[in-house]
Amino acid sequence: MYTRSNSSIKESLRKWYKRSSVYVGAVCLLFLLIGILTSIQPAYRLSSSAVHDWTSQVKGSSFLYLMGMENRMFESAFPEDQEEIKVSKLMFQLATSVKPDDPRSLLGREIPGFASYDGEIIVAGEGMDYTSMPIESNPPMEIFDQEKEAIVTETPEEKEPASPKDEAAPTTGDRDVVYIYHTHNRESYFPLLPEGTKDAFHSEANITMVGERLAQQLEANGIGTTIDKTDFTKLLKDKGMEYHQSYDASRPVVEAAMNQDENLNFFFDLHRDALPKEKTTTTIEDKSYARILFVVGGEYAKYEENLKLANELHKMIEEDYPGLSKGVITKKGAGVDGKYNQDLAQNSALIEFGGVDNNLDELYRTADAIAEVFSDYYWDAEKVDGTR
Repeated sequence: MYTRSNSSIKESLRKWYKRSSVYVGAVCLLFLLIGILTSIQPAYRLSSSAVHDWTSQVKGSSFLYLMGMENRMFESAFPEDQEEIKVSKLMFQLATSVKPDDPRSLLGREIPGFASYDGEIIVAGEGMDYTSMPIESNPPMEIFDQEKEAIVTETPEEKEPASPKDEAAPTTGDRDVVYIYHTHNRESYFPLLPEGTKDAFHSEANITMVGERLAQQLEANGIGTTIDKTDFTKLLKDKGMEYHQSYDASRPVVEAAMNQDENLNFFFDLHRDALPKEKTTTTIEDKSYARILFVVGGEYAKYEENLKLANELHKMIEEDYPGLSKGVITKKGAGVDGKYNQDLAQNSALIEFGGVDNNLDELYRTADAIAEVFSDYYWDAEKVDGTR
């Protein structure tokens, strides 16, 4: 019969004690960690939103790559032109929130005003990069007390009247399905204002003129449209609100419109960019157009649905009017609204129409082009599902 020596038994007991100590220590550490996480002040807890903010800085392809290291099946989802991800770069980004290929992630915290260029380019049109991101110019509210009369010195060319529609032509009948409004309704253009004007804002000659033109052309294509021209700037002043609260002021108006007319299905908030003309203008078939940009807020649950609409419209515009659309961006985080009232309904979009130096001819040509493209989009979708 085999008998183990005392030294062998002692060695086995020592190993067992060591392993048991590790297990017990690990369990104690786990309970200690749980106790800390559940007892500290809420402000210091690692919440799901904190994890979301941390991981949202990393591209989805990076997570796909990491999962592919464990399960090769995930590698089949990679596009053919996907570059290999450098783990060191990914770890640096997670640890510091600084993206090596995007200086805004570092400089935006240090340079005043640099955060204005924040946002993510989802689809880049011709010449679109981070130097072409839209800029909001917040006017001093007192300028409206000394507002000068607008001088529209140009007579925009008229679009040929739409041909009378035959009975077979599509129409929404007495239903309005598109709602156009202007949260920054006094955003204007220097060519519409007296020479020497320093701030491109006006109570009458402003972005609402573009909205009217767009609505007119949509109606000509059989698409019933409601246009709201509430003076939100005046509303802010009357209520003692700040300019950055503009979306808080426009939200009840949009909600009221939705409640009053359930047929409304598309909601377009038109704005004017503050970039100079060379970044907001393009030439198509020897004619000058004001470029547009789709802005989608990224801080609400179903923003991907509005992002899909913007992407589809951008693609169609590029096919018919190459270079007219600068692309599609999302905006979220500190210093921006992040919703732009787009959380109220699917099929919502904020559209930047040109910049401070664009004239009426350029703006109206663009409005006509957008009406044409959107009409094609709307009626094609109507043929597919017939639900509108």
